[in-house]
Amino acid sequence: MTEFLEYKFIDNSGREVEMSRFAGKDILIVNTASLCGFTQQYEGLEALYRQHSNNLEIIAFPCNQFGNQEPNTNIKIKEFCKQFDITFTLAAKIDVNGEKEHPIYKYLKEKSGKNKDISWNFEKFLVRKDGTVNWYSSRFEPSKFNALLNQ
Repeated sequence: MTEFLEYKFIDNSGREVEMSRFAGKDILIVNTASLCGFTQQYEGLEALYRQHSNNLEIIAFPCNQFGNQEPNTNIKIKEFCKQFDITFTLAAKIDVNGEKEHPIYKYLKEKSGKNKDISWNFEKFLVRKDGTVNWYSSRFEPSKFNALLNQ
């Protein structure tokens, strides 16, 4: 996990965030979109975060690479997320594939063994405290992480 903690990203308010800030926690990373059929997963993500916030950080990375389902600005995305009472970390919009792919996503794909492009919104990567990285599909409901996090 040490290598992962060296990465940085910009949050939704324009501030740089160092992953090292989340040392000692499992980290769930999700590429999100406001107009997706999976958007209601924000509710489940928030419930998961509230239940495990002592040992878990969730970071939502909005992305507009799938069906133009996140056309909003960072400000509008933040406003949109208020309906879900999001208290976990919301990052600035990024690319998760291609030429402008965020370095965090390159790392996650490589370490999880996915080694291919993200295929849709709300795909998830769980970075465990021991450095293990696992990929989960959009269809993997946030509530299913409870069993994994309680191990």
